[in-house]
Amino acid sequence: MEQKRVLVVIPVTKPQKDRLEHLLPEAEYIYTSISDVTEKQVRQAEIILGNVPPEMIRASENLAWLQLESAGFDLYVKEGILSPHTILTNSSGAYGKAVSEHMFAMLLALQKKLHLYRDNQKQHIWKDEGAVTSITDATILVLGAGDIGKHFASLAHSLGAYVIGVKRTPGDCPSCMDELHTMDRLRKLLPKADAVVSFLPSTSETKGLFGKELFAIMKEGSFFLNGGRGDLICAQDLCDALESGHLAGAAVDVTDPEPLPPDHRLWTIPTVFITPHISGGYHLSETQRNVVNICLKNMQRYINGEPMQNLVKH
Repeated sequence: MEQKRVLVVIPVTKPQKDRLEHLLPEAEYIYTSISDVTEKQVRQAEIILGNVPPEMIRASENLAWLQLESAGFDLYVKEGILSPHTILTNSSGAYGKAVSEHMFAMLLALQKKLHLYRDNQKQHIWKDEGAVTSITDATILVLGAGDIGKHFASLAHSLGAYVIGVKRTPGDCPSCMDELHTMDRLRKLLPKADAVVSFLPSTSETKGLFGKELFAIMKEGSFFLNGGRGDLICAQDLCDALESGHLAGAAVDVTDPEPLPPDHRLWTIPTVFITPHISGGYHLSETQRNVVNICLKNMQRYINGEPMQNLVKH
């Protein structure tokens, strides 16, 4: 193969660099960070490993392959970002443990009202917040039956929850779920769930999906959790459902916009957990290793002209 210029914005260790460069030793490697990468570096690269700012790509004719470090890819399939010849792959499968455990911890905290007790602690208030619920006898509706959704379902199922999965296309029900349905059944399923947990991507079908109508048909006293994309929900409608008491609580790791403005209503509602889109980051070291391993496998496939793993666009 002719010499390639490889731009790497994923944090990599020395051994990982050695493994990468061993696969394509004749290439020129440029290592930087997302915050320091320049448009010139992006425009000159033929291979990019990592989520460079989409606006820097601008249909670069040099870019043959972009390997994202994220599972989400919606920002990179917008018109004018990638040239028709550019291959796009993502890191689906790298984040199952990290995101699912983060969201599962938030669900348990909501069920046991730990958020309220934490608020009381900060104010030095000794107060019983009353009845709680259990994961063991709960019905959990998981939206998105990919890697993250299945990991979450396994955690809930292992503790005795009845897990209902929802996905876009029909398929066999995995062992971690008790039922599996398609999105057309969503309105029938929402009233059954003690907690609705979404890992849905951002698509034209999911944007604004959860608003006044769907929150209203959710079970009284249920929880809503979002670990997928912030534009799934109308935040003001979620606030209304929480402040009215119809929903017992919510937990979000994603918002629209991000960062969430300091004066947004969601910050002030005591029954809400908010984390700043960090569940899928590299806080869990295993996640970084998973991402790099996907990059290495795809680099080998790219060199050999084999089908790419996690192919989004060819």
